[in-house]
Amino acid sequence: TIDKNQAATLLRLLKKYQPETTEAKKTRLMETAQEKKDGKETKTKKPTVIKYGLNHVTTLIEQKAAKLVVIAHDVEPIETVCWLPALCRKKDVPYCIIKGKGRLGMLVHKKMASCVALTTVRQEDKSELDKLADNFKAQFNDNTEV
Repeated sequence: TIDKNQAATLLRLLKKYQPETTEAKKTRLMETAQEKKDGKETKTKKPTVIKYGLNHVTTLIEQKAAKLVVIAHDVEPIETVCWLPALCRKKDVPYCIIKGKGRLGMLVHKKMASCVALTTVRQEDKSELDKLADNFKAQFNDNTEV
């Protein structure tokens, strides 16, 4: 698992890309519906958020769309995620193992999440993501003992 400093940096980066809450989504949809009713056409761009859910993250890794994968260490049963590091190594996607599925769950407004993935980041966070990805690649991907 990653140390405290790396975890803090990673969680700070992931917190910027939290998906919107159900209340925020409801108000946003109500506003767009109101604008449509008034006759204004609004273009909305796709939000950059963290992706979560084992099946979704697996698909992103297989398509090489994931830039960074974060796996929880206390997933029960462990067999559900024990093959993810091997897949990440095969597809050359940086991954890390973090303590606490509850911490990942808080990021995506759920009780717990076994793994999350970052696909895109804004320009100002690109250097931070690259630095973290390089560290995790050396620490996990290139380390055959893990």
